[in-house]
Amino acid sequence: MHITLIIIIVTSLVSVLAFLGKVPANKYMFNAWAVSERREYWRFFTHALLHGGWGHLIINMFVLFSFGTIVEGIFDLHYGSRGGLFYLLFYIAAVAVSSVWDYFEHRNDYSYNALGASGAVNAVLFAGIVFNPSSKLIVFPIPVPLPAWLFAILYLGYSVYMSKRGGDNIGHRAHISGAVFGAAVAAMMKFL
Repeated sequence: MHITLIIIIVTSLVSVLAFLGKVPANKYMFNAWAVSERREYWRFFTHALLHGGWGHLIINMFVLFSFGTIVEGIFDLHYGSRGGLFYLLFYIAAVAVSSVWDYFEHRNDYSYNALGASGAVNAVLFAGIVFNPSSKLIVFPIPVPLPAWLFAILYLGYSVYMSKRGGDNIGHRAHISGAVFGAAVAAMMKFL
């Protein structure tokens, strides 16, 4: 079974259990103050197993499935029998890296919470774009396929703008951090 499918199954299971109140989301979502003051370092990782609702979960898992199986295959080609392990480590590192910016921004704010796998999913998405920048992406609501490299530029520009504007309760900094991390890892694999 693909590592991507295992990640999707585990993430979906934990998210649904949290939706049903069986998993205490407050204990596992990212809270920079709790990490800083209480040393609850697991929050750098566990937040990616939780989502804010069905739409959030479905979109993240759809994008992860769409690009994760491709990126995982490239890891397998590049690293052979260790490809799956390195892909899993890449994903886990992306989960943590995507929260570092918010950690430093909010470590003194006990009320700041974040959840979702979006940062890690963006790492996988942008790794896929670096591996194949000329591929075409269909992005809702734009009915015309966009070159992947153009989508990457537009998406990062939008994320930077929205992170400065704020007010929409979306972790744009996590999206940016994950995207940059994924692109950097893929570029190192591709060009080094």
